[in-house]
Amino acid sequence: MEVKIGVQHAPREIVLESDLSAEELESIVSAALSGNEPLLSLTDNKGRKVLVPSDRLSYVDLGEPTTRKVGFGAL
Repeated sequence: MEVKIGVQHAPREIVLESDLSAEELESIVSAALSGNEPLLSLTDNKGRKVLVPSDRLSYVDLGEPTTRKVGFGAL
């Protein structure tokens, strides 16, 4: 699942691919936004960990994974 994270006072968003389901990601983000967790902590498909302070989150966009097209087919 593709996750886009907007951070306050940062010109670019953080984009990562996660193996978690939308429900699991939503519960992690909700815990961070409710004040229970000081950091939003997510791990991407390659094992890299992303830590964002909860009070600096602007938005979190949970989207479908993008599939790469291979070949020379018509668009």
